[in-house]
Amino acid sequence: MEKIAFLGLGHMGAAMARQLLGTGHPLTVWNRSPEKAGPLLTEGAALAASPGEAARDADVVITMLSGPDALDTVADAIVPVLRPGTTWVEMSTVGPEAVGRLAERLGDRVTLVDAPVMGSTDKAATGELGVLAGGDASGVEHILSRFGTVTRTGALGSGAALKLVVNATVLGGVALVAEGMRLGDALGLDGETVRGVLARGPLGGAVGRAFAEGVHFDTTLAVKDVELAVGAAELPALEAVLAHYRRAAEDPEVAHADIARAAGHIRNA
Repeated sequence: MEKIAFLGLGHMGAAMARQLLGTGHPLTVWNRSPEKAGPLLTEGAALAASPGEAARDADVVITMLSGPDALDTVADAIVPVLRPGTTWVEMSTVGPEAVGRLAERLGDRVTLVDAPVMGSTDKAATGELGVLAGGDASGVEHILSRFGTVTRTGALGSGAALKLVVNATVLGGVALVAEGMRLGDALGLDGETVRGVLARGPLGGAVGRAFAEGVHFDTTLAVKDVELAVGAAELPALEAVLAHYRRAAEDPEVAHADIARAAGHIRNA
């Protein structure tokens, strides 16, 4: 059984790493804040003191980090110690350019797969995420399937690219729902009636996400994701969406809360 190193135990990473426990794969975890690893250690994972220590003996390295800068920092630590033949599965939302830079650093001695996920913490906890796998994922698909349904997206970087499309569209929909609720408020309509009618329309999924409870997608990460999208193409509507999320993230009570809180901020701004 392959030795797995899982780096990054945020809201999503911790729930995903838990899906690997009890599979027979020796699992080593690392997080910048090591106290977040506590529950996993009681269930059988080993804790590494650094990214390099976690990755040194791994057959498969999985990264679930906050963004491109965090990925670059972790890469500085582990690229020099990776053994030839290792597979690195990059599951963060970092965009295809970051995946391309990482591929250049690794060369041919390490297999790189970009496999970001669709879904929030609730789906991560039940192994029901959508995994968007770019590159040659054949050697690790049995591991990726522990997280949910695997969709092969094409060449390396295509998973990261499709994840930007998905997140930008969802975040735009949530912001549009929030503006629709604001319009209803301005017109004197009952908020619950507006919400119910919108939920039964074409944007029903976005309505559900705008009012979701018990899940977590950090508002600052929403800002990062939309920034990556508008940096890749001319997207005037998403520029406006980005302004919404940036203003919401300026509120310290919203910045690290779920995007449902950001939707409320947009509605009431």
